[in-house]
Amino acid sequence: MTSLPSDSEFGRARLAAIAAAIACVAVVGIGLSLSIPLLSLEMERMGLSNTWIGVNTAVAGVASIVVLPFVPRVAARLGVMPLLLGAIAVAAVALLGFRAVRDFAWWFPLRFVFSAALGVLFVLSEFWINQAAPPTRRGLVMGVYATVLALGFAIGPALLRFLGTAGWAPYLAGAALFCAGTLPLFLARDLSPEIPRKGGRGFLGYLRVAPSATLAALIYGAVETGGFAILPIYGLRLGLTAEQAAGLVSVAALGNVLFQIPVGLLADKVDKRRLLLAAAFFGALGAAALPLGADDVRLLAVILFAWGGIAGTLYTVGLAHLGARFDGAALAGANAAFLVLYNIGLVLGPPLVGGGMDLASPHGFAWALALLFVAYLAVVGGRMIRAAP
Repeated sequence: MTSLPSDSEFGRARLAAIAAAIACVAVVGIGLSLSIPLLSLEMERMGLSNTWIGVNTAVAGVASIVVLPFVPRVAARLGVMPLLLGAIAVAAVALLGFRAVRDFAWWFPLRFVFSAALGVLFVLSEFWINQAAPPTRRGLVMGVYATVLALGFAIGPALLRFLGTAGWAPYLAGAALFCAGTLPLFLARDLSPEIPRKGGRGFLGYLRVAPSATLAALIYGAVETGGFAILPIYGLRLGLTAEQAAGLVSVAALGNVLFQIPVGLLADKVDKRRLLLAAAFFGALGAAALPLGADDVRLLAVILFAWGGIAGTLYTVGLAHLGARFDGAALAGANAAFLVLYNIGLVLGPPLVGGGMDLASPHGFAWALALLFVAYLAVVGGRMIRAAP
């Protein structure tokens, strides 16, 4: 690995390394946002029930939870760059495999392999960008990183609208974009970080040492997936049209995109734990305020825009906090734990939020989201109180 200059915040070598890591996360965002709706529609055309579609989609979360803890160890043996390039190649081939193989039984191992490859890209890109980011500007870099990830999620559905969801075109386009993501990697091939074979911790070790950072991923995964999945239904229960209800998701997602860089800049200037505490407080407040917009869709949109932006900062600031706490093998392991918890949140969020709305329709949706933030607020606040002199 070529050392990055310590006397320059954004020298040429450092920028090349950051660009390569961001290219990886763009691949992840595009891959997930293109594959999830595309494969669901393909399975529906195959005549499969919603249950089977849901079970196959859930394999993605299982793959991440099973595989990600082992990524730092494998990368320490094989090298970060070879593993990144290999993961992109595997993801591209697996995506094409969904179109080539029409036997649904094979879609389960294909989904597992495809999701595991994207998970490898996620872990190593986050490790790389945390290593490459200058300590005094880590929040800004994480904000850019999260913004690109959000934009990557927007590109996938846009591709499907342009190319359609039938035939080879969307699969070939997705695979081609994966391959394009290797170009920045080749340009920065001498700058990829090395992961020491020793120095990491077990999964529970990271949870115990840095609960504020790691649990931010769990809560964000739960509120992102639970909130976005159930939000259109909440809109319908409030009496909105289907188009208005679907538009609520776009409003919250726009807030998520626009808040990342400003909050990242703020994270470089203040205690990151205090910023996580503030995000949890305002996230709970914003969720609890949603019923105020029940009779005014414009007010509801304003609240959702702010709430979506605040919720998204948990991921950005939590990731920056990890980078400030750990280095080397410990940082790689911490990133893996962060993403495992994020995926656990993806699994837990929809039933928790949906269950809340079933218990107290319709505003149980808002109260369930608020309670998730309050639980995180209690953890971070308690941690800071115990650490106070």
